[in-house]
Amino acid sequence: MSLTLADVKRIANLAKLDISESEANSTLDKLNGIFSLVEQLKAVDTTDVAPLSHPIAALLPELSLRLREDVVSEVNRREDYQQPAPATQDGLYLVPKVIE
Repeated sequence: MSLTLADVKRIANLAKLDISESEANSTLDKLNGIFSLVEQLKAVDTTDVAPLSHPIAALLPELSLRLREDVVSEVNRREDYQQPAPATQDGLYLVPKVIE
């Protein structure tokens, strides 16, 4: 995917930006460069690559984050917490409407 100068000017207009012709050309080059990098990244085969918790973990495993099991470790105390609230309904706190 690549943009044209007309695309850049349209985007600038939608964003309410006033850019000169030289700024539009510079922006066009930068955006097309970004799209080029994205295309290169999309071309890489990652089917056998395991996801990482942090990119540095591939190089320095001792710096990787220790992950824990995603299990409930506390009892549900919703009713205890909502008891002092002025108004609740169906487990939700009711508040006054502030936006009209």
